[in-house]
Amino acid sequence: MAKRVPSISDAEWQVMDAVWEAPSPVTASEVVARLAPPRTGWSPRTVKTMLNRLVNKGALGFRADGKRYLYEPAVTRDACVRAQSRSFLSRVFGGATGAALLHFVEQHDLTAAEIEQLKRVLEQKRGQ
Repeated sequence: MAKRVPSISDAEWQVMDAVWEAPSPVTASEVVARLAPPRTGWSPRTVKTMLNRLVNKGALGFRADGKRYLYEPAVTRDACVRAQSRSFLSRVFGGATGAALLHFVEQHDLTAAEIEQLKRVLEQKRGQ
């Protein structure tokens, strides 16, 4: 059975990024340092509150190591990206992947390399 990926707010996403980027496990102090200005203007207390929220949501796991807690991701970045993408597609484009793709291609500049990569992916999709 696939593990449910929790809904993560924009602020919580920044905390998860800090944890995903760090060698696991990571202490709260290390996460606070990674999120120090200019990245965010958050106090250590704010970061620790968000770590606790992410543990409660099941996005992070932790274990005690003396007086400190060690945090590890309980979900992968890839799983969260997939869940957020599905949620976005559903909310904004009614689940229509093609409409979303067309919108982004029409509205944004793409490099020649990105265009070639899209062509390859689309050709692979056509062959399926």
